[in-house]
Amino acid sequence: MSTLDNIVLTQNDYIRLKRLYADLSGAAQSPSSTLTGLEEVLDVARIVHSDEIPPNVVTMNSRVLIEDVRNRAQESVTVVYPAKTDVANRHISVLSPVGMALLGEAEGAQVELPVPHGTRRIRILNVLYQPEAEGESDLSSSPAEG
Repeated sequence: MSTLDNIVLTQNDYIRLKRLYADLSGAAQSPSSTLTGLEEVLDVARIVHSDEIPPNVVTMNSRVLIEDVRNRAQESVTVVYPAKTDVANRHISVLSPVGMALLGEAEGAQVELPVPHGTRRIRILNVLYQPEAEGESDLSSSPAEG
């Protein structure tokens, strides 16, 4: 089972996510579990330059093939900033439970997500597309750009 100890973020993603956290926490009346989760990720992540991130690690705007461990159902999702969320096209917010669990994890990792009646486990089968691996390290739009 993966833990927060394994999370790797690019310097660009870290800066943009830190800004997103500051914007959200400044607007929040009280801390939410989403903000707490994002804060934990930012606090424990190992930060690397974009050209040093392994190609099998989920970064912002990565498309990932995941599998539900219980029922073996597979789906492809893209982890995006909240303004780019598009459920119909499987573009999930980094602030969603799935997005938060995938960010910074590598292929083969198994992560747990809180669900209304317990826990859901998913496994990262394949990072199908990672901007940094394709030489597109500046592709990640900032939260302000929407």
